[in-house]
Amino acid sequence: MRHLMLAAAATLACAAPALSENRIDLIRPDAPELAARGPHPVGVRAASFTDPDRIDVIATTATGTPPTAERTLQAEIWYPAADGTEPGITYDTILRDGVTPTSLTGSAARDAAPAEGSFPLVILSHGYPGNRYLMSHLAENLASKGYVVVAADHPDSTYDDMGAFASTLVNRAVDQRFLLDSMAGLEDEIGAITDADTAAVVGYSMGGYGAMIFGGAGLSQTAIDRTEPERFIPPQKLLSRLAAGSEDHAALVDPRVKAIVAIAPWGRQHEFWDADGLAGMTKPLLLVAGSDDDVSIYDAIRQIFDQTTAATRHLLTFDHANHNAAAPIPAPVEAWAFSESLGRAPFDHYADPVWDSVRMNNVLQHFTTAFLDQHLKGEDRGAFLDLVPDAEDGVWTVDDAGTPDATHSYWPGFPERSAKGLMFETKNAGQ
Repeated sequence: MRHLMLAAAATLACAAPALSENRIDLIRPDAPELAARGPHPVGVRAASFTDPDRIDVIATTATGTPPTAERTLQAEIWYPAADGTEPGITYDTILRDGVTPTSLTGSAARDAAPAEGSFPLVILSHGYPGNRYLMSHLAENLASKGYVVVAADHPDSTYDDMGAFASTLVNRAVDQRFLLDSMAGLEDEIGAITDADTAAVVGYSMGGYGAMIFGGAGLSQTAIDRTEPERFIPPQKLLSRLAAGSEDHAALVDPRVKAIVAIAPWGRQHEFWDADGLAGMTKPLLLVAGSDDDVSIYDAIRQIFDQTTAATRHLLTFDHANHNAAAPIPAPVEAWAFSESLGRAPFDHYADPVWDSVRMNNVLQHFTTAFLDQHLKGEDRGAFLDLVPDAEDGVWTVDDAGTPDATHSYWPGFPERSAKGLMFETKNAGQ
């Protein structure tokens, strides 16, 4: 049986797309309007930020003062680059299995001179596990539209550094706040163009869990007091620092953050929030989910949508998509092959069984652009956010000159027939 599995893996590898590069910047011809790259060339720089005195969750025992240690986040910063910057870059990284190397090809330029101006800040936060390149398609796309974007490897939560899950539960929202403070403290030419007083957080899975907490949704008493499973229980009830109504949580939430995008946010399915905690979210919220998500559980994400009653919020749903909806880059070609260390092909970490990854990336780019432009730049993007909830109900009535008539209700920005399989629901604060 083993030799048959290996033979099948070899066949699969040969059947993988014959690409010379793993592009993260593809825009399909049928992509919605705001998925297109913006007017700026894009630069990217490596950065390292060290918190000198963070509680060491893994080293903390049942008694005694929790020890502290340095916590270093390796990051990439994408930003609008100066006119004339030549695009083209490869990012050298590894796959989900933690060992297989891969190179990703994008349109940024390493260490390019920045553009003049001041640009809002966006923090991207990967899942468990993940790394800073998992949503690099979105990072480059937003930077081209006038945003400074930072994404970091979260320690104990990356492909080759998976520590106890409790560390991610305690640290993720704190990491996001630390990244905001670190970017606000930059004194170089990137700091000079970064408007850290106008920021957003985009989080996927455990990144979405952190973003919800950082955005104001404090944890439930159930999360603090639970007795099982063990992996959900940090020592000494360290999660109490993130509890709804606690002074520590109130101090974590930051007025500089103007909007939250939570993609397949993890946590509600295990009662990490209740309705009271979710009511603490007052920042505009864009939720993104697949209707067949069996990790964060789609019904639980809908509970978040229903119970964040103090926020204006949207829910973008990809019909029949699973947990990987929209956030991950397209699966690198190396991910198609069987991984000895993982025991399967890493392909399923990136791809969805139903949806094309590039299409999902483009839809996410479109809606994230509209949402962030609205709330960080003050641009009127209401036409792209006030939609017939079920795209199937949209009516395309456009004449030969391309002019819609009064009955036209198809989603703005989407070419004819291209919004199929999507829903976009909105609830205002108070609903």
